[in-house]
Amino acid sequence: MEVQERLQDVVSRIHAAEKAAGRAKNVVSLVAVSKTFDADAIRPVIGAGQRVFGENRVQEAQGKWPQLKSETSDLTLHLIGPLQSNKAAEAVALFDVIETVDREKIARAIAAEMKAQGRKLRLYVQVNTGLEPQKAGIAPKETVAFVTLCRQELDMEIEGLMCIPPVDENPGPHFALLAKLAGQCQLDRLSMGMSGDFETAVQFGATSVRVGSAIFGAR
Repeated sequence: MEVQERLQDVVSRIHAAEKAAGRAKNVVSLVAVSKTFDADAIRPVIGAGQRVFGENRVQEAQGKWPQLKSETSDLTLHLIGPLQSNKAAEAVALFDVIETVDREKIARAIAAEMKAQGRKLRLYVQVNTGLEPQKAGIAPKETVAFVTLCRQELDMEIEGLMCIPPVDENPGPHFALLAKLAGQCQLDRLSMGMSGDFETAVQFGATSVRVGSAIFGAR
């Protein structure tokens, strides 16, 4: 199957999941995760109409996205991997959305860079719903206080919450927890669901899903 066909298959599955969940068509946006794939592999997906992409690493994204963005003006680029504070300047300059705001130090660095560069990025707080020690994200019980800090002290507009459930667990309870936390924070955007579980995420209220291998193939 060609990459364009795989993209269309994912879009069709999202629409079917929306319908099954009783949600309106096109309420869930697709973030095509292009990490590890070069510009030549990404161009056919852009050519097929996809405009929103996700990358895990700032340095890797810098090697391909400035050129791709110059070729196609209406692309939106999400950072969906952990961000180190020493990369905040580069991240704010290149990305349109940062989904991995997960601690006060990085929040302050992003806020300072947005002010310095005159850029206003869309921001998500990453929640470590499984409390996995090896994984980034704020603890669920600290989420409301952290979102409040970002809003009130740092004057950051937080758009939504993001999570990556543990690979060996049913993702449903994690998606439900993220939705509950979003409600407590008065947020209506949920970035959750990947290639293996995005249909479940749509059922639990995802507003965007991050799909890579189902579109681009195995890495």
